Amino acid sequence: MEDILRTPDERFAGLPDYPFEPHYVESLPGFEGLRMHYLDEGPADAAETFLCLHGQPSWSYLYRRMIPVFTAAGGRVVAPDMFGFGRSDKPAKDSVYTYHFHRDSLMRLIEHLDLKRVTLVCQDWGGLYGLTIVPDMAERFSRLIVMNTAIPVGESPGPGFDAWKAFNRSQPDLAVGKLIARGTPHLTPAEIAAYDAPYPDARYKGGVRRFPELVPVSHDMDGVHEGRRARHFWQHDWQGQSFMAIGMADPVLGPAAMNFLHGLIRHCPPPLEIADGGHFVQEWGEPIAKAALASFAAGK
Repeated sequence: MEDILRTPDERFAGLPDYPFEPHYVESLPGFEGLRMHYLDEGPADAAETFLCLHGQPSWSYLYRRMIPVFTAAGGRVVAPDMFGFGRSDKPAKDSVYTYHFHRDSLMRLIEHLDLKRVTLVCQDWGGLYGLTIVPDMAERFSRLIVMNTAIPVGESPGPGFDAWKAFNRSQPDLAVGKLIARGTPHLTPAEIAAYDAPYPDARYKGGVRRFPELVPVSHDMDGVHEGRRARHFWQHDWQGQSFMAIGMADPVLGPAAMNFLHGLIRHCPPPLEIADGGHFVQEWGEPIAKAALASFAAGK
């Protein structure tokens, strides 16, 4: 693949509360020549693996508050950066970023690492993909921790999303850190800068620009079939444990969207509501992770 950008390593030096060692794979079938980054914390033979999938415009840094909770409980945590985000390679051409480009690459990573007994931890696009991947690999997944996301099947998630899509389209050089801080006021300047670290300039933001355009909001778009199948699976076939947390202050995928999603997930207990939590609710991640583990231990 031509025109691949790679963020210099020095931009990731000394990020606050992010002491994790990088791991890379360059041999994913169908994605040869592209290097994907992922975190891999905790014992490789752990009884449970937490697969943490980020969305747009964030990266694995978003999970820094949850990872220590999972590893302290004896779990393994795998947190990839999708292509175009974080420390993963970034194709320069916006057109490379398609629905199946991202979804297929995540599935190939799961197969490459041979992940089993997986707890899917997902939000935003991590949910749009993760929740559709599980039906294709159900034998690998045992639990779900789901936060502000959706399973669209050909319609807009709502006016909040429409406004966000229009705004993102108007910002080809989106100020990523500033955007995330808008709904997460407790972020420090250093944490805001960490969200900007993957993107030295606008050329690196093709993935950021494209994601809202890929949400299947009409019935002829890629992802509609996968979304319909996923909705049926979670409502009728899912056998694992589930836990939901809702950032109640999210203007895009907040209480209305999440309550609808809750009704699609078989045997999902009442959600944990984070009153001041915004869209990037993992920034309130430590209590969410602890509550999820307690819920699983109680067998709810």
